[in-house]
Amino acid sequence: MKRMYSFPMLAVISAALLPLAAISQVSKTGGSGPVDETERTYKYQVYGGYGYTSLNQVNQSRYGLQGFNVAVTRNFGRYFGLTAEGDYYKWALASGNPGTPSVQSVLFGPELHANLYGKVGGFFHGLLGGEHSAGEHQTPNISFAGGLGGGLEYSLSPRLSLRATGDYIGASFSLVNNTSQLANSPHKTWNSRAGFGAVYRF
Repeated sequence: MKRMYSFPMLAVISAALLPLAAISQVSKTGGSGPVDETERTYKYQVYGGYGYTSLNQVNQSRYGLQGFNVAVTRNFGRYFGLTAEGDYYKWALASGNPGTPSVQSVLFGPELHANLYGKVGGFFHGLLGGEHSAGEHQTPNISFAGGLGGGLEYSLSPRLSLRATGDYIGASFSLVNNTSQLANSPHKTWNSRAGFGAVYRF
């Protein structure tokens, strides 16, 4: 007799739990509804914005330079990507620098990124490439350069974010007015950089 009552009871419990199981499955996989955009990953992201760099490689420079920074990142999953970025800095924050220096660089490297809390995400990257200091006749024409940096992002939508960045980039140029007798010996310098702009993912 107990066996006869136990079967209908199991059937009633199973029927009651079936809608909950279906709802749980839809929320995890998306089901037939829209995909949760916050969980999507995009293969590419592009960044563009305002940039600033200090100018320690130029003798007697008193002010850093303003310009712009652009970058393209190829993502491999949610946390890793490879980045290529270019910079151009030309306009001094104030008058007083010698000559008319400018700085250009092209850098590449890996990037780690993740969501930190709510709409706020962060990233860290290591960059290597070349840097050119123009307007001051420095040697070499293009120096090997590289460093570390990172930043924070605030998501406006799944595809669009605002980004604040900071880097510390090193390079080696000879001092201005260095002579061939001194073999144009390079002088290693480190420049802090900062930027603010927008990121678009696709």
